[in-house]
Amino acid sequence: MYDIIYRKKQGEALSDEEIRFFVEGFTKSEIPDYQASALLMAICLKGMDERETTTLTNAMLRSGDIADLSSIPGIKVDKHSTGGVGDKTSLIIGPMVASCGVPVAKMSGRGLGHSGGTVDKLESFPGIQTAIDPEQFRAIVRTTGIAIIGQSGDIAPADKKLYALRDVTATVESLPLIASSIMSKKLAAGSDAILLDVKTGSGAFMKTLVDSIALAQAMVAIGVGSGKRVMALITDMDTPLGNAIGNALEVEEVVATLSGHGPEDLTSVCMDLASYMLLLAGAASDIESCRVLAKDAIASGKALEKLGAMVHAQGGDASLLKTGFPKAPIITEFKTTVNGFITSMNAELCGMASLALGAGRVRKEDSIDYSAGIILHKKTGDFVAAGEVLAILHTSDEKRLHEAQELLTEAITIGETPPAVTKTVLAVISEEGVTML
Repeated sequence: MYDIIYRKKQGEALSDEEIRFFVEGFTKSEIPDYQASALLMAICLKGMDERETTTLTNAMLRSGDIADLSSIPGIKVDKHSTGGVGDKTSLIIGPMVASCGVPVAKMSGRGLGHSGGTVDKLESFPGIQTAIDPEQFRAIVRTTGIAIIGQSGDIAPADKKLYALRDVTATVESLPLIASSIMSKKLAAGSDAILLDVKTGSGAFMKTLVDSIALAQAMVAIGVGSGKRVMALITDMDTPLGNAIGNALEVEEVVATLSGHGPEDLTSVCMDLASYMLLLAGAASDIESCRVLAKDAIASGKALEKLGAMVHAQGGDASLLKTGFPKAPIITEFKTTVNGFITSMNAELCGMASLALGAGRVRKEDSIDYSAGIILHKKTGDFVAAGEVLAILHTSDEKRLHEAQELLTEAITIGETPPAVTKTVLAVISEEGVTML
């Protein structure tokens, strides 16, 4: 292990055997934390090439269970988002794609900090089961066409151990370590094709377009090298996606979008994501034909119907899709005091404001208020007049309002001139290269 640390410190490429030795030894607790930390820092400073990153990913992948989806007919397609504020796309595009006959067997995560988790949003439905044994999971997908659950079994235990160490040794922000962490879990989930939604901007893990593209390229290379069909979209996360931030509020926005009257930015991103998932699954031979399928999934009502079928199959109360969810006891308006254009809306601070209202967790053991959150009435580029409502805050604890209001005040910048219009999808990355949009 000393030799491996020294070689990486010198900037040398590690052999496949050395990388596997490290991952296996650390997972079995045969390599101490202090040596693992030293190697992580060396990787953070000196990097890894494409072969090393792929080998690291596959070693972490093989450290635990790998889902077997072979009993589900057809090409199974998965989607992964690097996380964002108001990102409820999985609950929209999953049903869209499934209603086109493409099976979606998805394992999703929980939210931590300012970024919300798909499993948390799903658990806004009373009774829904997101911890389901593998055979029942596969049976639901075979019958319904879609299931979304939390990570089950012992998926990539090496990644869990390494991430815990990275978190306390300032080695989280390393492109090969991020890429291998994400892809080891995605590959272990067992789908044939994966679409990556790599966020960029203030509310994203990667703040710049250059870094986001580099991460996407690394992950696509890993996926393709592992024999999967993989593409990535770079999507904007400078501004929260959609108007709702918070679990039940976001699910209601999911219903609105699947009913054909969701926010324009959210609808646009979901149309692109669903279309590329359909392309990866071979539902049509070109992206424009896939867009036609995606639009019809919403226009026909089939996608909303598919969401209801999934919720019911997983034990949730699907009637809430029609009646709406219980509202928080305290609902208050957040108003502007000046005239002007919203020139920026820091997505991370908006997410933290929602967290302050009770909609998320700071620590894994924290409980969530599913009714808490924010409905934005104005977004970047809109003109606002003094006294106009910018947002509606939902919470169960009046003491939480002050901090949330302070964070929103800091998040929203109002100026005299409108900002430049930004696209929701900025680039497409495939094994052929990068296409800027």
